[in-house]
Amino acid sequence: MAEEESGYMVTVEKVKGTEGRNDAFRVRSAVFVGEQGVPPELELDELEDEAEHIVVYSGSRPIGAGRVRLVDGAGKLERICVLAEYRSQGIGQMIVRELESIARSKGAAKAKLNSQTHAEPFYAKLGYVTVSAIFMDAGMPHVTMVKEL
Repeated sequence: MAEEESGYMVTVEKVKGTEGRNDAFRVRSAVFVGEQGVPPELELDELEDEAEHIVVYSGSRPIGAGRVRLVDGAGKLERICVLAEYRSQGIGQMIVRELESIARSKGAAKAKLNSQTHAEPFYAKLGYVTVSAIFMDAGMPHVTMVKEL
């Protein structure tokens, strides 16, 4: 999928092969490890191989990423992130829409995610409803949110 956002062309691509996955990992490392201080050993996990990954590119530069897995029949959206200089330009919404589309194509009737509490309003605007109390993950407060697909 290609869209024009704020005067530059961006594309959303399903990851194929090591190069694409490494692009996703670079964006995730920059955001979660570099900006937010998540320990590197927590950022990459044993679920990487079972997840379907996407990367958003501006030209050839990876600027956003996310992954989705089927868990108990729901699409579990994870590791959604956008480089700081590209935020508030619709890139995050593009990632969520694409991950939801992948989940639907795999038969999921709902999507769920664990949102950092500061991002809860972003997901609420996209139709997600908070269904948990605040809990800690990687040292940061999160809530679980769900949406019917």
